[in-house]
Amino acid sequence: MSFSEFISVNFHQFWVLTGFANVTWQHGVMLLVGLFFIWLAIKKNFEPMLLVPIGFGILLGNIPFNATAGLEIGIYEEGSVLNILYNGVSAGWYPPLIFLGIGAMTDFSALIANPKLMLIGAAAQFGIFGAYMVALALGFSPDQAGALAIIGGADGPTAIFLSSKLAPNLMGAIAVSAYSYMALVPLIQPPIMRLLTTKKERVIRMKPARAVSQNEKIIFPIIGLLLTCFVVPSGIPLLGMLFFGNLLRECGVTTRLAKTASNALTDIVTMLLGLTVGASTQATSFLTVDTIFIFALGFMAFIIASASGVIFVKIFNLFLPQNKKLNPLIGNAGVSAVPMSARISNNLGLEYDPTNYLLMHAMGPNVSGVIGSAVAAGVLLGFLA
Repeated sequence: MSFSEFISVNFHQFWVLTGFANVTWQHGVMLLVGLFFIWLAIKKNFEPMLLVPIGFGILLGNIPFNATAGLEIGIYEEGSVLNILYNGVSAGWYPPLIFLGIGAMTDFSALIANPKLMLIGAAAQFGIFGAYMVALALGFSPDQAGALAIIGGADGPTAIFLSSKLAPNLMGAIAVSAYSYMALVPLIQPPIMRLLTTKKERVIRMKPARAVSQNEKIIFPIIGLLLTCFVVPSGIPLLGMLFFGNLLRECGVTTRLAKTASNALTDIVTMLLGLTVGASTQATSFLTVDTIFIFALGFMAFIIASASGVIFVKIFNLFLPQNKKLNPLIGNAGVSAVPMSARISNNLGLEYDPTNYLLMHAMGPNVSGVIGSAVAAGVLLGFLA
């Protein structure tokens, strides 16, 4: 072999291993999606803690390579670094760790002080079961329908946990859809809230919540665990970690553990979860007709969930005396996007009455939505697994 032939053969071998030689238009589309997510996070400040890792993960997972070369670099290649990190998603152990952190950083005082707000969180779960029925009608199997319906809870970790059990092949699309709608809460919910409420309803002033004792805060996670998990044992992985994290926060003797769970641990797991979920959206498996249906059904479920909470408050007010009526603007907070939805309730209320602060009232249904979505996931898992 001449020197020129040697150079030519080696250059060709090098070329077939590059991303340029293996790129398709689908890769290009997904790379643009990843860049769009990063742009939303940086320029629009839409949930940067989620969208930056997911967006960068999409870039990472859609760099083309020659899969036949045996390089063990892809997220679905057994033994690769990304595949090992992805086990936390596919095996479903990242979401419970996230719930541990959520429990450790969440103050349930608003819900304890006014337990009827839990009904709003329950009403918002209609989005999940409504989407489940529609998904069945569209031809999805019961397992797949259950996995994608959970998007309506606006809870990324719960969506990942349930889809990893019921529909692993759809998990990438479901996870990205759930986190996308969580990030877009500030755009999606306000028009729904304005449409379903009157100006008179938006300025309803709610009575200040009563003070909650430390003993109540300590007892709540214990009672909450027993009540929810005795009813829905399949929710133990999520609900157990949620209430455990909250007990660490409130008991007063495990402050270091609570801080670790709510800060360092949650940050680490969020980074790994976002990065690997993004990397799992490889163009060959992500750009399908099913993905389009998943995003459409997820959007519908999220709208139904947000509207259900608002409508429920309006109906509930019909049975409440004048001095105990609830502001329907807190109804949107029944979804599990904590504390984004509660902030939206507060901000929209301030638009119509600059002295009417709804944040603490909205936190009641908001934290209830976290419990509600986990319970709904447990119900679906129990029936469909």
